[in-house]
Amino acid sequence: MTRKFAAFITTMVALAAVAGWMMASAVAQMDRPHASAATTKPSASPSGTPTSAPTPSGTSTQSATTTTTGHPVPPNPTTSVASGNKALFFTFDDGPDPTWTPQVLSTLAKYGAHATFFELGEMQDEHPGLRDQVLAAGNTIGSHSISHPQLTKISAAQRHHQIFDGPRSTCFRPPYGATNAKVRADIRAAGMVQVLWDVDPRDWARPGVSAIVHNILTHAQPGRIILMHDGGGNRAQTVAALNQVLPVLQAQGYTFPALNCQQR
Repeated sequence: MTRKFAAFITTMVALAAVAGWMMASAVAQMDRPHASAATTKPSASPSGTPTSAPTPSGTSTQSATTTTTGHPVPPNPTTSVASGNKALFFTFDDGPDPTWTPQVLSTLAKYGAHATFFELGEMQDEHPGLRDQVLAAGNTIGSHSISHPQLTKISAAQRHHQIFDGPRSTCFRPPYGATNAKVRADIRAAGMVQVLWDVDPRDWARPGVSAIVHNILTHAQPGRIILMHDGGGNRAQTVAALNQVLPVLQAQGYTFPALNCQQR
């Protein structure tokens, strides 16, 4: 009888221990925070970053609405392309330039491609005929401010002037990709949407034609926006790289429409 009682006590102790472990485990699981869209860290962009600016994430997803000043805010400028199309959006910053913009336009025309040119107000003033050439070739124009300052580091009055008084368009790309809540608010108030990019082949740094080509071909995916430059310096590498990537991407089934950036 004593041995049976001792065995019973041993069994009960073991069961109590297991039950305690299961309860502790359940409590720990309840206390552990669950991953969510708000807490999960996004994967790093494969495209590199602009100088003095955070990693960009592509276009704004702003839907059509009206700002406090009454200006209509257009939808995402990529939505004019039917879903399912294998489209890539080439964009060119810092022009128009009398040497490089015509060469970019000629290269695009050779392959039946179009692009969006984010132009500076001061460059438009210096070369007014180039703006018309860009549009006549079936391309679109966005604003890149007046003189390319970093909008997050200037006064509110200067920021307002650079955004509201620059090239007239429904699309705005902040210089260096530098943006924050105040910049975005001014862009919306001016009746525009912010357009960043997905792929930065760093042509602005002139790393060599092969490096630019490799970066674009490696990171090209349907719907992505590619950052390039037709102003701001010698763009011979940009033009040469464009001549190489367009036929390769075209052979892969890509099309090259301009972003839906309307002139105002």
